[in-house]
Amino acid sequence: MTYIQNLGLNEMPLYFTHRRQTIGSAQYQGTFHAHQGVEILFIHEGQGTLIVDQKSYEVTAGMLCIFQPFQLHHIQMNAEQPFIRSIVHYEPSLYEPYFDKWPSLLAFFKHIYTNKLPAPCLYAIGEPEPLLSLFPSLEEKLPDLPRKDYLEEFSLFLIAFFRAFRTIWERSEIKRSVAGPTRIKHQAERILSWLEGHYTEPLRLEVMASELHLSPHHLSHLFKECTGGSISDYVAARRIQQAVMLLNATDLSIAQIGETIGLSNTSYFCKMFKNHMGSTPHQFRNQRQK
Repeated sequence: MTYIQNLGLNEMPLYFTHRRQTIGSAQYQGTFHAHQGVEILFIHEGQGTLIVDQKSYEVTAGMLCIFQPFQLHHIQMNAEQPFIRSIVHYEPSLYEPYFDKWPSLLAFFKHIYTNKLPAPCLYAIGEPEPLLSLFPSLEEKLPDLPRKDYLEEFSLFLIAFFRAFRTIWERSEIKRSVAGPTRIKHQAERILSWLEGHYTEPLRLEVMASELHLSPHHLSHLFKECTGGSISDYVAARRIQQAVMLLNATDLSIAQIGETIGLSNTSYFCKMFKNHMGSTPHQFRNQRQK
């Protein structure tokens, strides 16, 4: 059986878990699946088998696995042993702008999800403290963190995570392998990439479908199947995420921010922002300044 998992990355822009444990469960006994975004899986304990791109890899403690967007994979663990893992799962197009000030780190961030990697696994990396210590730190902050601050906190986490991850990558055998060409994108990735370049424009499904060489019906159905939400809901959420960044990082007026994200009607922008964030843009900015 093969299926696409909907993990709600459009509502919750980053999923993570630290040292999650499964014992004697059939949860990891063999379904091929794929999902939106990049998943990075670290194995603390456990043994099993991983299949990615029709190749089999041994699963052992102290290894790290990378699953690229909509890449089919299947992990089967020995149910008689504890399976302990840490996971970070994110939508890369959302966080790419946060890496702009660090060109070499941005290049590595993009390489992980745009290039065809020589292998999906890094072995024998131990328990790298600079990387793994980031998980409990975020876990501790999250319960008291207002939802409006999630994106900022997650972006800081990912920047620190990739800084530590790059050091591990540079020392690994996989780095010394010849990197493959840019990988072929899943159709859902092509849709997300198109939206990333056009979300500030009026949404015209017919134009979008024509440029992506899909029918409007198939386009809408495919997006819903792969992300769990509608295109219009995704565009609205993406606009608000960009507005939050601009409110935090610039002195642009509320009207200017609305125009920047494609909402020239300031009243409508404020209403939409409040529906998503629980406060108006003015209130949000005042709270941040305090």
